[in-house]
Amino acid sequence: LTIVNGVPTAEIIASQCFAAGIRSYSSAVFSFLPEFALGYYCAVRDGDRAEVDRLLDAFYVPVTGIRGRKRGYAVSIVKAGLRLAGRDVGPVRPPLVELAPRDSDELGTLIAWAKDYLARRARGESEAAE
Repeated sequence: LTIVNGVPTAEIIASQCFAAGIRSYSSAVFSFLPEFALGYYCAVRDGDRAEVDRLLDAFYVPVTGIRGRKRGYAVSIVKAGLRLAGRDVGPVRPPLVELAPRDSDELGTLIAWAKDYLARRARGESEAAE
């Protein structure tokens, strides 16, 4: 296999996929944080376990937690992520529901962290300075 698709937040199992010879996965995060998602992909591809674990713990695991809170959030979280990143693509269609305000706020905090993380990396700051 060369790609895995349809796995909720595929980043969670990306390292295991690479170990099994699967070299790519589909990622909803590429829609709203493409540079961050690419950085994670490169860390997995390059076997940078410390970076993979850092980004899983700080971003992907919490995003997966939000996504799993309500049925239909798999779509809602992508649209909310796009909106929070400044690219509003409109509301979800019924029967799906938008993220609850608390969940949207939490996603916004995670996106802000990811953008700040990218900025610090671009400046050459240590990952430990989080």
